[in-house]
Amino acid sequence: MQADDIDDTVKRIAGHRGVLGVIIAARDGMPIKTTMDNTSTVLYVGTAIALFERSQSLVRDVDPSNALQFMRIRTAKYELMVSVEEEYIVVAVQNTKFTE
Repeated sequence: MQADDIDDTVKRIAGHRGVLGVIIAARDGMPIKTTMDNTSTVLYVGTAIALFERSQSLVRDVDPSNALQFMRIRTAKYELMVSVEEEYIVVAVQNTKFTE
């Protein structure tokens, strides 16, 4: 993914109603581009990677030939959306008031 592609992706996702933050990070968790402060970025990326890895393990336990590609977790206040590609992880946090 080129720098322009990363910027375009962040702008496109961040432009949706209720989006509080967007993070693009390397698969090792190193942030590449974020619209959030450093503390929130580190917290969300670390949490997203841990959840994704555990969920991926569950998917593989059920069907070893399958792979998790996208994950969406909704809480009372926020919705966390995580997409993982070969080299990148994309995390978006949205206020649930705008997702109904």
